[in-house]
Amino acid sequence: MLAEEDIEQFLRDGFVKVTNAFPRELAEEARAILWRDTGCDPDDPSTWTRPVVRLGHYFDPPFFAAANTTRLHAAFDALVGKGRWQKIGAVGTFPVRFPSAEDPGDTGWHIDVSFGENTGDFLEWRANVFSKGRALLALFLFSDVGEADAPTRIRVGSHLDIARRLAPAGEAGLTLRALAANGFEETAHCAEVSATGEAGTVYLCHPFLVHAAQLHRGTRPRFLAQPPLLPSEPFQLNRADGAYSPVEAAIREAIA
Repeated sequence: MLAEEDIEQFLRDGFVKVTNAFPRELAEEARAILWRDTGCDPDDPSTWTRPVVRLGHYFDPPFFAAANTTRLHAAFDALVGKGRWQKIGAVGTFPVRFPSAEDPGDTGWHIDVSFGENTGDFLEWRANVFSKGRALLALFLFSDVGEADAPTRIRVGSHLDIARRLAPAGEAGLTLRALAANGFEETAHCAEVSATGEAGTVYLCHPFLVHAAQLHRGTRPRFLAQPPLLPSEPFQLNRADGAYSPVEAAIREAIA
């Protein structure tokens, strides 16, 4: 169960770090599958020729088990609300990052947009103030990730700025193109932290949290999944019973 201070941190900072969210053994089993699909040899760095290899969604038992531990389900209940989220089926995508001085071309600040996927242009996908289509952003560490191992960069508290940005757009929301037009400058004041931790760690993030990739300056590839937690019902910002989840409460606080 998440402690009260964890909930307070989520409301304030937009994320909470859950250590030992799933067993290291599952991470090792999953990495064996991922290594196979990269086409690279884990013992031969000369085969690591690209800065990032993107792998698809995985339904294999170690992935499903890692995403659906009792510890994580309790955290989902605490942040989203009991009965308001869907069990994670496929885990992915995996941007597997290799040690490289080459610019991977995907290190810009962004949020993960959540609806409008019917367009062929990813920059036209959308997000709205109700976080339609996404209950949480999750960062699953399937390998040990230190400061040199391309940890995801997080702008602390940026979810509040993005809620204020989205609020005037209502149900229609904004495209990623529109949101990124100013380089997310409204969040430039936020402190930056890195999503580091041991394999089995999961960062549970508010859907509006601004984050970014970075170059890998370490020695071993980084394996991280970023599946969305999908809602089972729409978020509400005006509940008659006042039973707001922390995700909803953070949005309400930002736009009050």
